Amino acid sequence: MADRFRLTLAQLNPTVGDIKGNAALARNAWAAAREAGADMVALPEMFITGYNTQDLVMKPVFHQAAIATIQQLAVDCADGPAIGIGGPALRGASLHNAYYVLKKGIIGATVLKHHLPNETVFDEVRLYDSAEVGGPYVVDGVRIGSPICEDAWHEDVAETLEETGAEFLLVPNGSPYYREKMGVRQTLMVSRVVETGLPLIYLNLVGGQDDQVFDGGTFVLNPGGALALQMPVFQEAIAHLDLVRGPDGWRAEQGDLAHLPDTYEQDYHAMVLSLRDYFRKTGFKKALLGLSGGIDSAIVATIAADALGPDNVRCVMLPSEYTSQHSLDDAKAVAENLGCRYDFVPIRDGRAAITETLAPLFEGTEPDVTEENIQSRLRGLLLMALSNKFGEMLLTTGNKSEVAVGYATIYGDMAGGYNPIKDMYKTRVFETCRWRNANHRGWMQGPEGEVIPVRVIDKPPSAELRADQKDSDSLPDYPVLDGILEILVDQDGSIADCIAAGYDRADAKKVEHLLYISEYKRFQSAPGTRLSKAAFWLDRRYPIANRWRDNGEA
Repeated sequence: MADRFRLTLAQLNPTVGDIKGNAALARNAWAAAREAGADMVALPEMFITGYNTQDLVMKPVFHQAAIATIQQLAVDCADGPAIGIGGPALRGASLHNAYYVLKKGIIGATVLKHHLPNETVFDEVRLYDSAEVGGPYVVDGVRIGSPICEDAWHEDVAETLEETGAEFLLVPNGSPYYREKMGVRQTLMVSRVVETGLPLIYLNLVGGQDDQVFDGGTFVLNPGGALALQMPVFQEAIAHLDLVRGPDGWRAEQGDLAHLPDTYEQDYHAMVLSLRDYFRKTGFKKALLGLSGGIDSAIVATIAADALGPDNVRCVMLPSEYTSQHSLDDAKAVAENLGCRYDFVPIRDGRAAITETLAPLFEGTEPDVTEENIQSRLRGLLLMALSNKFGEMLLTTGNKSEVAVGYATIYGDMAGGYNPIKDMYKTRVFETCRWRNANHRGWMQGPEGEVIPVRVIDKPPSAELRADQKDSDSLPDYPVLDGILEILVDQDGSIADCIAAGYDRADAKKVEHLLYISEYKRFQSAPGTRLSKAAFWLDRRYPIANRWRDNGEA
């Protein structure tokens, strides 16, 4: 039996539906493993299809093509290390989430997932059938157990593998990011190591897919829970791991321990990577956005410049008679600081034409929010015209606070294809702007330094749709609003919980009302980067027509 085993860990970024391209990534990783003298190269969960496929994987021609590609991959990579790769598998009429082991031109083993996650962004009970827990597979005389993602979050699969002879655990994952997720993963995996006494390799995907971002962060634990390897977060990487058998069993030799940044940096990297991959995977190369002089559009412009490069971002200022001079100055300063194209398109004449067109129908009425929203919708029309003409994806700029309570105009400033700050509350937007001004990393394509003027961060937020307007005219101050929303949305709490936390009942009831009546807007809104377990899309699915309200007495 072998006393050393070299395992190449391929923390890579597949694209959903690009079966051929994903197979090419796998071949490249296999070639790197062969050159390094590895016994096996491991790729993450459902790598051949990309992840999360949602209902696409149930389409017969799709999963059949993925299976055929895996079979061909085994033939193409016969002379060299074994390959572990995730993909769909058929057993009779049942479709499974599987992990294939390819060796010497054939599929040598197929592991089928037992525990199917059915919460937050996952609907695997809808997609797959659960399989019975199996035993380990053998590569070059070494018995390896592979609990697939969720299977490692439960003790039974790992314990069964240990009892049936597994010598170490290789866990392939498609685990998406949310804030503080790494600590949760490592705590659970230490439990599996302590329970089984086996080394554990936690291999994760990296890259953006719609709202989800897979953060990588692959790590290796030795018996007792000591960290033997930590790969970087949010970046593709390949690492060669050496495991050695001693008198007490297998241990991983010490490898590099990548730095894990704080949550502000991780959130920001998630937004940059998700935007970059959304463009790359949908075929867009350039972005545009309305730059108002406010903080939200400033941070979105910065994220876009960091993701795509300043030359690929167009910032458009669309002032009305209510736009202040400091907003004009601040918007131009942001665009110039970033090095993005800046266009100036006043809407005064267009608004006057629309007002004149509607005048006969509006006769006898007083101006109200209708006229305010015409401005926003006119801006949306002009921005979408630029998007159509030049093939640039329009970005929306509403933060989670605004998205939650509907403080945005549907078909106006909500128009667009992607919103990187959709899951970031306004109070955190302020701090993120300060963080970006003070920090620059090699993965950022925008310039370093204070790209967002301090005045943009410090001034009172305003939609500037009427004279002297401030957000606080319509909403509680953002610290209060965000505190209530974190209870109602992120913690799934009640009005009573808000009151117990010190918030005014009237404020809590107002926020709850706005939250529920805005569901129809969110249903039609652009996707955006998921940063929490309570993002507005797959994490939280509420009916649009909903008469229920919390009376606050429970």
